[in-house]
Amino acid sequence: MLCNSRNMGNGVAQARPESLVHIQDFTMMFGSHAVIDGLSFDINRGETFGFLGSNGSGKTTTIRALLGIYQPTGGTLHINGRPFSPEDGRQLGYLPEERGLYKKESVMDVMVYFGRLKGLSRQAARSWSTSFLERTDLEDKATVRLDKLSSGEQQKVQLGVTIMNNPELLILDEPTKGFDPVNRRLLMDIIEDQKKAGATVMMVTHQMEEVERLCDRVLLLKNGRAEAYGSVTEVQDHYGGTTIRIRYAGAIPASPLYRVSLRERNYAELKSANTTDESVILKALVEAGVQIWEFSTGKLSLDEIFLKVYGDESRSDHSR
Repeated sequence: MLCNSRNMGNGVAQARPESLVHIQDFTMMFGSHAVIDGLSFDINRGETFGFLGSNGSGKTTTIRALLGIYQPTGGTLHINGRPFSPEDGRQLGYLPEERGLYKKESVMDVMVYFGRLKGLSRQAARSWSTSFLERTDLEDKATVRLDKLSSGEQQKVQLGVTIMNNPELLILDEPTKGFDPVNRRLLMDIIEDQKKAGATVMMVTHQMEEVERLCDRVLLLKNGRAEAYGSVTEVQDHYGGTTIRIRYAGAIPASPLYRVSLRERNYAELKSANTTDESVILKALVEAGVQIWEFSTGKLSLDEIFLKVYGDESRSDHSR
């Protein structure tokens, strides 16, 4: 069921047995400014959850409070039914937006070092790293210093370090930042493999096509509050339902069957009235003398919804 900031108040997001992450009435103040204001949501075990918002909406602040980096002003933030503690780190994979690798060391040395920290033997860490480097076309970079790699190559290594312990919870903050389309697709395939292996994935990204492909449910965070929260389909339905897209010549007449939500030269988007069948609308347009070149229906994309919710705000760059 879709929720928004007006119906996500106290008591809405009670912890459920299927919840791996439970956040209830979370508030975070920096001075007199509330960065997060009464936020509540759950992430279910085994799902991929999109945590979305413009820059400065509070996403990174929420993650840092969940992981104990920030002390929340109020509310509950639990993983597996309790606050996160350092000893839980072996069940967690966290890819922060600010990357942190030892760039003066070789790729293999860095990966083995982090593998040891995550509880792998040296041999197991080296074997896993070798396989990962082969999969990501970095097998010839194993002995190269990290600072000699491109930003995209460094990002691949960072991802490998993040997932090498097969974490129960995988938190990815802008995982495809700096990737070209080929490597973005590779990364999404790797994330899907992690999910199939049983991981729960919390993903922060501005790439809405990734969300549509990977995520089971999403939360749109705006000004520290939940603007929308539900499945991808529920969010799409909430922000417009089915959209009729046409390319045409002529004049689209006013009609009780539909309203024109967008008109650009020979392209228009229509919203049907109530449950009017799309074929009825097409027939009405043709009978009115509109020449239809293309006629298609579909839900608003998440990219269109993101622009509708955040507008110019998404182009700004705030801290936190």
